[in-house]
Amino acid sequence: MINNEEYILGIETSCDETAASIVKNGTEIVSNVVASQIESHKRFGGVVPEVASRHHVEQITMVLEETFEKAGMTVEDMDAIAVTEGPGLVGALLVGVNTAKALAFAKRKPLIGVHHIAGHIYANRLIQEFQFPLLALVVSGGHTELILMREHGSFEVIGETRDDAAGEAYDKVARTLKLPYPGGPQMDQLAAEGAANINFPRAWLEAGSYDFSFSGLKSSVLNTLHNAAQRNEQLKKEDIAASFQASVVEVLADKTYRAANEFGVKQVIVAGGVAANKGLRAELNRRFSNGSQDLLIPPLALCTDNAAMIAVAGSIAFQQGHRAGWDLNANPSLDLELYGKRGQIKQK
Repeated sequence: MINNEEYILGIETSCDETAASIVKNGTEIVSNVVASQIESHKRFGGVVPEVASRHHVEQITMVLEETFEKAGMTVEDMDAIAVTEGPGLVGALLVGVNTAKALAFAKRKPLIGVHHIAGHIYANRLIQEFQFPLLALVVSGGHTELILMREHGSFEVIGETRDDAAGEAYDKVARTLKLPYPGGPQMDQLAAEGAANINFPRAWLEAGSYDFSFSGLKSSVLNTLHNAAQRNEQLKKEDIAASFQASVVEVLADKTYRAANEFGVKQVIVAGGVAANKGLRAELNRRFSNGSQDLLIPPLALCTDNAAMIAVAGSIAFQQGHRAGWDLNANPSLDLELYGKRGQIKQK
């Protein structure tokens, strides 16, 4: 440590962003660099795993150099190196994991594996310190979950998607509407310009369930568009987007609100790329405006994949004495609850 201050290097390569960040004392960003691949994947309408992996290989060294240059620091100044080990695209994950292992081995630094979703949750700690118990709503292209945390590093999934994640449903509907990639932000923008005048279904599932389901909603949108085409009826894309978003947001906000009250949490935090959605942010702010829980939603730059969130989650693991061994590997299906419970190997 430098002057009793802790510095963690975070590395994130789980999908299509190559990112590195240095975080001080688990709460302060010293530097944060993200190299996006959106332009490369745009022509394919989605992320191509092989292309993503190749870009990570090309960019990781430059991203790390820029991260250290902006911080005015070196690897020797780091107390530990944290890296996303999963979930994600296996080829993409391998680039980050092997880079972190090489740096940790060469410079004799502790190595820490981080769960990608834990990172998204801990991005909120860069805004405000956590108060337990807390409830996290995780909404992204691959995940839609309600996670109860009773203490640092403990994750209890009380609700999850049974089919499509919310972000996945956004992207599929966006492609149907022939919107450019990435579709989620385009849908959000269109929704603000339209009217929610189409009654798309809300999947509440069985009474008391905090699980989610969006495949039926996606199918309903497709059927509505197909039926309209058969009748030579023109539907406004803005109204489709607004109606679709109203359905998604109502279910997400309602289940989050009910769970927060049932479990008596002190804080509600939102995490993942869909946390940038303006409609969702507005509805959650409305629901929790007069409640007893604090609502934390990270700024837009910390909603999408970045390495600062990995460094923060890594800082907690580091303080708890967790260390990964040199056998750390990419784990594309890493389970969040098991990740929180496991005893990682302490480096000698």
